[in-house]
Amino acid sequence: MKELAPAPDDRAYLPAVEPEREVTDWGRSERIERLFDRTVYEFLYHYWFRVEVEGIENVPSTGPALLVANHAGALPPDASMIAKAIQTEHPTPRPLHMTVEHFFKGYPGLSMLVSKLGGVPAHPANVHRLLADEEQLVLVFPEGRKGPEKLFKDRYRLRRFGRGGFVKSAIRAKAPIVPVALVGAEEAMPVFGHINIARKLTGLIYFPITPTFPLFGLLGGVTYLPAKFKIRFLEPIPTDQWGEDAHEDKALVQTVAEEVRGIIQEELYEMVATRRSVWFG
Repeated sequence: MKELAPAPDDRAYLPAVEPEREVTDWGRSERIERLFDRTVYEFLYHYWFRVEVEGIENVPSTGPALLVANHAGALPPDASMIAKAIQTEHPTPRPLHMTVEHFFKGYPGLSMLVSKLGGVPAHPANVHRLLADEEQLVLVFPEGRKGPEKLFKDRYRLRRFGRGGFVKSAIRAKAPIVPVALVGAEEAMPVFGHINIARKLTGLIYFPITPTFPLFGLLGGVTYLPAKFKIRFLEPIPTDQWGEDAHEDKALVQTVAEEVRGIIQEELYEMVATRRSVWFG
């Protein structure tokens, strides 16, 4: 059947061309990012968390790199503060793509905002494309949801780093792994327990009891305690020396994953031990 050409009046219903549109293939919006940066991130970074950064030179100025960090707190602010540190402190600021849990898909408004701010669903294919094809910086949290679920009594004790999928992605893309150790997030919104009934009723992956409860739990507000953050970017671990098929070597992948975990864990213990105050550093 021959298709009918649209009537002239139909053009009024088509979306207009937006030459100033600044949205990437991942849904990232420079306009939204700038808005959050000038309002929320700038305040949190400089005045609330008073972020102190070490080793920023370990983040490559060009080419792909996989940043691997510890992750904790009821609603962890660590990803946004790491991204802000690279934008603020690095001599060659670069965008950082942050992998996020798939549960965001169940909340249309939230999932859209997360993607506009640089969040990418945590899937090996996405990480590989960003590293190998686009040569970007990617931040992963191998602890996954076990990090934010962690109780305050277990603070700064890293959970298992999954099956080492992040190492596999880095080896395939021949991208260096940059371990990142961060202290402060576990005190900014500590978790003292979980309410399983509320979790089932809301559909959230967890429903924590925090010092800001019930503001956080019932109203969806985000209120952080003013803990001082320290972010330490550690020396990169190269991954291009093992050959083409090294990512298929499960023993190698797991060994490297444990090595990265051990490096971050040891650094966290040292940073916490030398910290004089949770609030003043």
